[in-house]
Amino acid sequence: MTTQQETRPSAATKPARWAADAVAAMREGARLRLDYSARSLWSVDRVIEDIRREAAPFAAVELVLRGFGAYAGEVIVRQAGGEWWSSGGDHWVRTPDGRLWDPIEEARRCYTHDGSLRLLCRDATGGEPRR
Repeated sequence: MTTQQETRPSAATKPARWAADAVAAMREGARLRLDYSARSLWSVDRVIEDIRREAAPFAAVELVLRGFGAYAGEVIVRQAGGEWWSSGGDHWVRTPDGRLWDPIEEARRCYTHDGSLRLLCRDATGGEPRR
């Protein structure tokens, strides 16, 4: 019997790669070092804010936002001991308390000024980030 849900490591393959691509792009293009800490999500929220102010069409930034969302998901996985889940092409992070989080969609909401990856991480990890 098969299930629709896949757990790490197979469900983490794509988002982990998207996150690593975002880290590399920020390091090379913006000279911004992302270290998978909850604190680094302040910078990611600011970068998304800057992109929005430039009024780039959503289609032009969709993959960038996916990368930032995957990066935030990896931060949650590392900070909260969560795991990536996947079904039907969508990816979520499941925290040990059983809650599902959608950091990729949250990155899209950040672009429409209706979200925050930093606050999502705070909520998913139960408050103040571990160091």
